Amino acid sequence: MNPTDNSEAILKEIDLKFQAINQKTDVQLEGLLWAKPITYWDYIQTDALLNLQIQRTTLPDEMVFIMYHQVNELIFKMILWEIDQIAETENIQVDFFSERLSRITRYFDMLTNSFSIMENGMEVDQYMKFRNTLTPASGFQSAQYRMIEFASTDVINLTDRRYKANFDENTDLETSFEHLYWQAAGKDYHTGEKSYLLNEFEKKYKGQFLRQMASFKTKNIWQKFTQLPIEDQQNTALIAAMRHYDQTVNITWVMQHLNTARKYILESGKGNGEATGGSDWQKYMHPKYQRRIFFPKLWTEEELSNWGNENEE
Repeated sequence: MNPTDNSEAILKEIDLKFQAINQKTDVQLEGLLWAKPITYWDYIQTDALLNLQIQRTTLPDEMVFIMYHQVNELIFKMILWEIDQIAETENIQVDFFSERLSRITRYFDMLTNSFSIMENGMEVDQYMKFRNTLTPASGFQSAQYRMIEFASTDVINLTDRRYKANFDENTDLETSFEHLYWQAAGKDYHTGEKSYLLNEFEKKYKGQFLRQMASFKTKNIWQKFTQLPIEDQQNTALIAAMRHYDQTVNITWVMQHLNTARKYILESGKGNGEATGGSDWQKYMHPKYQRRIFFPKLWTEEELSNWGNENEE
């Protein structure tokens, strides 16, 4: 095909594209005459991105803390993007399912391996000073992380284990929400009263969370798995990908986060052992207490009974 023929073929495709949305091709093409050539910094929005790091103190290492958490939130957005592809794909194929799960797990692997940036990248003295300025904010308030949980499994698997026996898939969402495992971290153990941390979090995001819970009730990762043909549910590569995702999110990543927090809050000897948001952070985070398991039916009874125990130290 000579260049002229190729140009004509492209123009025909462009014309068909704009006809499909009832637009005039000539108008669209003329608009290209006045469009500015794209640049890297405009496409990536570099200037806007690099102006989002606003310190609240004069301590240099606070910038490490801010940027690291912003990177985390960007990765969470990438994870949600991939989960949406699984959720919205009709008649999903095993290869596509496994490949998207592998992407998601790689993102969490990246997050796990990156904790050394904080663990070894901030002076303890600086951290123990600027963290007081952050009170009562907490990483507990990452809405995207909660959205990932709702999009990964049935709500019953996110329920506080003390109440699971009384709940099932028919429990209304409001009741389920009030008994999610992380609710306990934001309530007074004796009175059940919600902390400022939790109240503000719910004021901002509860409506969005309830919509996410409802939306993903039939299309979360576990539900998409159970909707596959039986032979596909027995695919060893897909099962391995599901298990790896479960373990990475609910044990490996959580423990790396917990160990980094322990270094600064406990082992440094310079803090009072309390989280900025006031939660019982060790019990909230450790997998052996909360037993966050997205896909319990893919694990043996022995594996379930020992969930997180190998990380007890």
